[in-house]
Amino acid sequence: MKILSRKSLVVFLVAVLGVFALVGCSAPAAEAPAAEEPAAEAPAAEEPAAEEPAAELEGQVIIDGSGTVYPLMAHLAEVYMTEVEPGVSVQVGRAGSSAGFKMFIPGELDFSDASRKIKDSEVDQLKEKGWEMGSDILEFKVALDGLTMVINPENDWATEMTKDEIINMYLSGAYNADDVVLWSDIRPEWPNEEIKFYGPNENHGTFEFFYENILDKQEMVKTANLQQEYSTLVDLVSKDQYAIAFFGFGYYVSNTDKLVAIKVDFGDGPVAPSLDTIGEDLAYAGFTRPVFTYLNATYAAEKPQVLDYAKFVVSPEGAQKYAGENGFAPLPAEVFEGYMAQLEAIK
Repeated sequence: MKILSRKSLVVFLVAVLGVFALVGCSAPAAEAPAAEEPAAEAPAAEEPAAEEPAAELEGQVIIDGSGTVYPLMAHLAEVYMTEVEPGVSVQVGRAGSSAGFKMFIPGELDFSDASRKIKDSEVDQLKEKGWEMGSDILEFKVALDGLTMVINPENDWATEMTKDEIINMYLSGAYNADDVVLWSDIRPEWPNEEIKFYGPNENHGTFEFFYENILDKQEMVKTANLQQEYSTLVDLVSKDQYAIAFFGFGYYVSNTDKLVAIKVDFGDGPVAPSLDTIGEDLAYAGFTRPVFTYLNATYAAEKPQVLDYAKFVVSPEGAQKYAGENGFAPLPAEVFEGYMAQLEAIK
């Protein structure tokens, strides 16, 4: 056998190694592991739908009645229209308590303000229209008022009087048949000058309160000059040293530069009307009275703006808050809470 030379052997081995290298290169490459597919994302939780903003109220609220209650209700109406519901027009009149009921009974008003309680005859008229008190018609006390006797600032003798003196001077025939009463008839040391009697007319609950509760339904002096407008009474008394008039405390508070309030002695010494003395259990109780507003609840159920305004009036931000600013003593909070419960029940 022929033996390969060293050189040939080297060549042979190189060739064999080349063949193996080619075979290795042609072997299929191992497949790379497949990339994991990303897990499917969980569906996003649906966001709760945004609540629709409450629609702004629109429309009118019609109020009339007591001139005494007018300053308070007009103030509440202004606050409501500027700060609560600008889209609602609250119209407040001051025809007088009796005149207000004459419009309220046939359904011309949403609210009727009154400085005296509704009469049985007026309740009967409401029934004839198909409206029942306590269900169709709701009564709300809104504050306490102090009937105030006022005189001219130059009157320096009658600044204090007893309740009986005030009652007797306004009674027809108490001093003479023609009812021309002199200040000296009340007390001899007072001026020998005729008293000029003034007051609100029969349209006003203040007249009826004075006639029914103070005079006990006895006839008033025939010389009394009774007026529709309280501003007229203020003007008349402010220009007459011998004048005297009666009306709600609020009108006196608004005109302290023109009038003087008489301190009344109810038996325990003279008491000046004030927010600290006006109250059914306070020192000025003898001349204290509640004032009211009456709501047509049927209309409140039909007209959202009427119901909303009623709730504002009895809320802590309503009559309770603004009574004092308008010359009324506020009622306890629990009174208004009861009224609010009545309004919440209206559907």
